[in-house]
Amino acid sequence: MPEVDYRLNALVDARLGDNTNLADLARVAALNRATLIQYRDKTSSTREMIEQARAIGAGLAGTGVPFVVNDRVDVALAAGAAGVHLGRDDMDAATARSIMGDAAIIGLTVKNEEDAETAIASPIDYACIGGVYETLSKHNPDPPLGLEGFARLRATLLAAKPNLPVGAIAGINAQRAADVVAVGVDGVAVISTIFAAVGPAAATGELRACEEKALAEASR
Repeated sequence: MPEVDYRLNALVDARLGDNTNLADLARVAALNRATLIQYRDKTSSTREMIEQARAIGAGLAGTGVPFVVNDRVDVALAAGAAGVHLGRDDMDAATARSIMGDAAIIGLTVKNEEDAETAIASPIDYACIGGVYETLSKHNPDPPLGLEGFARLRATLLAAKPNLPVGAIAGINAQRAADVVAVGVDGVAVISTIFAAVGPAAATGELRACEEKALAEASR
């Protein structure tokens, strides 16, 4: 299975496309030190998703930054994406791995202890825990985990899979990057922190800089 650089997972959500081109946003993030791009679309048709995913892939050409598709193994395969990010209601990771192969990137959302146990038993390349804070990016019926809840789930994962990259999602901005790094995060997944900013390029660079500074301090 592939090694995943999860330091900055930039999520391009279909709703952003109302105002701008998703492929352009993905490329801007990649050129400004995002390490993984995730395409998320909860409303478009399968045909539209495949077209959009292919456009994102073309936009990332030459950057060296892989992209995954949220939820949809079929769209990821049809568009030639590097992999897929799965939630609790999606195809299970073992089936996705059997379909996509060992070279595919497969990530999994973890929201509670049950999800953590599923992740431990699954052939995944990274886990993303959340939501850590409140978010406006999507409706989340579960209360925020907070840093303590994040740390608890991370410890459960790493006790069984010590080399698994573990990221954090929801409500994370440049100011909070140091806080999540302090409890052991390998990286963060964001939408609005980058793409709702006046300058997405500068916002991406600022977030990475804050994260890298916190990671350097944590390793001392």
